[in-house]
Amino acid sequence: MAQIDREHLHLVEGPAGELFAEVAARGGVPADDPLITADPTSTTVLMKLGLLHEEAGRYDVVDPQMAQGAIVTPLSQRATEAIGEASSWAEAFAQLTRAYRRYPRTADGPMTELHGEQLNVFLEQLVNGARDEVLTAQPQVGRTAASLRDASARDLAALQRGVRLRTIYQHAARRARFTRQYVDRVTAEGAEVRTLDEFFNRLIVVDRRVALIPSAKERTTAVVIRDANLVAYLVDIFERNWDRGKPFTQTTAAIASAIAGEQRAMATRMLIEGHPDSASAKRMGVSDRTYAAYLADLKRDYDAQTRFQLGYRMGLEAAQDGTDS
Repeated sequence: MAQIDREHLHLVEGPAGELFAEVAARGGVPADDPLITADPTSTTVLMKLGLLHEEAGRYDVVDPQMAQGAIVTPLSQRATEAIGEASSWAEAFAQLTRAYRRYPRTADGPMTELHGEQLNVFLEQLVNGARDEVLTAQPQVGRTAASLRDASARDLAALQRGVRLRTIYQHAARRARFTRQYVDRVTAEGAEVRTLDEFFNRLIVVDRRVALIPSAKERTTAVVIRDANLVAYLVDIFERNWDRGKPFTQTTAAIASAIAGEQRAMATRMLIEGHPDSASAKRMGVSDRTYAAYLADLKRDYDAQTRFQLGYRMGLEAAQDGTDS
C-alpha cells in the first residue's frame, strides 16, 4: 500500500467519497465518463486506496471492507507502538525525576526561579508526585474558575492516593461560588480547608521538602525552595495561620458573625492605616466594589458623610476607649 496521509482522509470524507458513492449507484462507469474525468484527484485517491478498480475500459468500486485492513491495520500498529514509546519515555523521565529529587541542590542552589508555563508544568508534576502532604495558602485574588477546575482534578487525584491536603483561604473566599464548589469537592474526599481574615501570600509546600512562593519580580514567576531550614520555617508560618483559621465548612451563625466581625475590623484597620481602596480590597481578597460597601457600612454606623468625618469619629472613639488606634 502506497503512503497515505490525513489529506487522503479528508478527500475520502468529501469529494472522493461522493465519487465512490456515485460510481457504486451507477453500477460502474466507462473510463471516459465525465464523472471520472471531471475530478482526476478523487479518482487517483480511490485507486490508490484500492477502492476503485479499472478493467476493460470501465471503473468499478471495490468492497471497502477489503481495502480497510490494508489501511487501518498499519495505522493501528503505529498507534500502539507510539503509545508504548510514550509510556517508556514517561517511565524514563520518572526515574530521572526521582534521581533529581534526591539531589539536595539544583544548579542555582537551594532556590530556583520558574516562569510561566514552566512553573505550571513543575507544579503539576510536584503535586502529582506528593506522597504524604500538600499545604497551600491561597489568597482569593487571582483564582479563576479555570484554575480551580485544574486544581480540583489535581488535588482530588492526590487525595485518592492518600495524600493529606490542607488549604487556607481568606474569609472572602466563602462568597466565591467557584471556590465553594471546589471546597465541596475536595472536602468530600478528606481535604481540610480553613479561612483567615488577614492577607497572606501564596504558598505551596509538598511533603515538607519543597516549597513554592511568589517571586518579588513578577506575578508569573515563582521561587522553588528546597533548603530544609527555609521549608521548615514556611511550614511553621502555615501552621500558625492554620491554628487561627476557621473551618470553611462550618456555617453556623456564630462562625458567620465572627467572620463578619473580623472582616469589618480589617476594613477599619486598612482605613485607619491610610491604604488606598484598591490596595485594601486586594489585601482583604475582595473586589473594589465590596470594599466600598464595607466603607459605606462604616459611614452609616458612625453617621459620617465623608472619609474625614469617619476617620475623626473612629479616632475619637478609639481615644475614649483608650486604644492605640
